[in-house]
Amino acid sequence: MIKVSKLKEAVSAYGTPLYVYDLDIIEKQYLELKNSMSNIKDLKIYFAAKALSNISILNYFKSLGTGLETSSIEEVKIGLKCGFNKDDILYSPNGVGLEEIIEANNLGVKLNLDSLESIEAFTENYSEREISIRINPNIYAGGNERISVGHKDSKFGISEDKLSRLVKIEEEGKLIVSGIHVHTGSDILKNEELELTVNKIFKIARKFKNLKSINLGGGIKVPYFDGDSKTDLKEYSNVICRELDKFTSETNRNIQIILEPGKFLTSESGFFLTKVNNIKKSYNTKFAQVNSGFNHFIRPTLYNSYHEIIKLNKDNDEKETYNVVGYICEKDTFAQQRTINKLKVGDLICFKNAGAYCFSMSSNYNSRVKPAEACIIDNKIKLIRKRETVENLLKNQINIFVK
Repeated sequence: MIKVSKLKEAVSAYGTPLYVYDLDIIEKQYLELKNSMSNIKDLKIYFAAKALSNISILNYFKSLGTGLETSSIEEVKIGLKCGFNKDDILYSPNGVGLEEIIEANNLGVKLNLDSLESIEAFTENYSEREISIRINPNIYAGGNERISVGHKDSKFGISEDKLSRLVKIEEEGKLIVSGIHVHTGSDILKNEELELTVNKIFKIARKFKNLKSINLGGGIKVPYFDGDSKTDLKEYSNVICRELDKFTSETNRNIQIILEPGKFLTSESGFFLTKVNNIKKSYNTKFAQVNSGFNHFIRPTLYNSYHEIIKLNKDNDEKETYNVVGYICEKDTFAQQRTINKLKVGDLICFKNAGAYCFSMSSNYNSRVKPAEACIIDNKIKLIRKRETVENLLKNQINIFVK
């Protein structure tokens, strides 16, 4: 339920553009996932830090009891500064150099590596280290090709034809494969895609004798508008349990199941608030131009993602159709031919589902400053990131022409 009065209060306090996160919704999503998976005896939920890396949000997840899935050494260090235990931080890089892997190893966090070549280089100096490995299962899954990452042409994961080499490396005593990981994409809705992935990863699990965990990644779909479809979590849980029970019965081994959602936990908690700068008509198209752009909110442009748009100050019931666009000197279109309440200059509009991969993907393109972030906690508005200033943009630059 959108808290319109609180969003208006946040705008009054901190202006626009502004991100606001409702922590009640984050807790609701966490408990829904946890309760839906209650038939899994040993379950660990990690939050994908790249979805929303503000330290207040990360600390809130720590209070809920989640671990932290990180994809960079910087996210690892932020997680440690937030007080996460080393054992609760999973480092899952892609395409990084050996020196970064060694740095993460020296920090004592869990390693989840997705390149045979990187693993072989790492074990030259760090033998008998417990690691997890990411598998490329050659499964096309997810909402569209831009967010499908488990197919054979994906850069992510170790292909199945390389697994025999990993088994041999383990037999030689150079490493211990304690976990396997798979993530096939985002917005996965079809039960058959989930079942195919689960079946395959449990089949692969039988190859590794020291296995302690199976990480099924994230990819759980959330609704983007009223009546939109979402992943059936109970059915997903049943699929996992069927394979887990079979595995335990056949191998007499107990395995921890790991899930690492990002979007599922925070997407619906986030609201991106902007102000209408201008209403412009060009030929047959009416544009609503807002005081932001894809520098702050890139998902519609990059992924063609749908975000419901609502007018916060409803002063009429008249509808109008607009292309909602930004102020960046590019084609930064948030929505095309979207029918919403009639707008005028100064109106506040809200983009929903703005809690995941939104602020964390923002930039300073056109030398625009990044917006502030706030959260709703205990029915109060709290600022959790100040709006940038031009001084922030200049801070690390060096003018070689000034003596």
